[in-house]
Amino acid sequence: MPGCGAPGEYRAPKSRLQLSDYWWFCLEHVRAYNASWDFYKGMSPGQIEAELRADTAWQRPSWPLGHLGARLEEAIAGDPLHVLHAAGLRARRAGETPSEMREPLATLGLSWPVTMDEVKSRYKELAKRHHPDANNGDRAAEERLKTINLAYAALRTRLTEPRAAAG
Repeated sequence: MPGCGAPGEYRAPKSRLQLSDYWWFCLEHVRAYNASWDFYKGMSPGQIEAELRADTAWQRPSWPLGHLGARLEEAIAGDPLHVLHAAGLRARRAGETPSEMREPLATLGLSWPVTMDEVKSRYKELAKRHHPDANNGDRAAEERLKTINLAYAALRTRLTEPRAAAG
């Protein structure tokens, strides 16, 4: 501060847009600066609300539950503007099983649409039934379990990865 002879040992941000640029003050002046500084000054109530919501996720993008899993298909199933078609992709009709999921679903005895919880439950049931230890080391049961494991891995990957387009 002009005219202050005390050493500037305490930092304070210059503005909310420059949080990593600091003013350096003595203890007395940093207290006065902090008492008068308002992070939200000049923001509308809507901007303040948006800032608070972003802060709840540490300024990282977030999505409502269910939008990255199997239910994403519902969000992109329709293509009224033919954007997917123009990009060489096609929109899936509601209820149509994705081609890459038909065989794994059939292996687990499930039908589309399916949630990850349903897949996990069915996998656990089949894994217990076909585990070699439950079948006295039967080779056929072991091979069936390998097929079940592969189907589960394929479905788990497909249902948990975010997808940009259907098809």
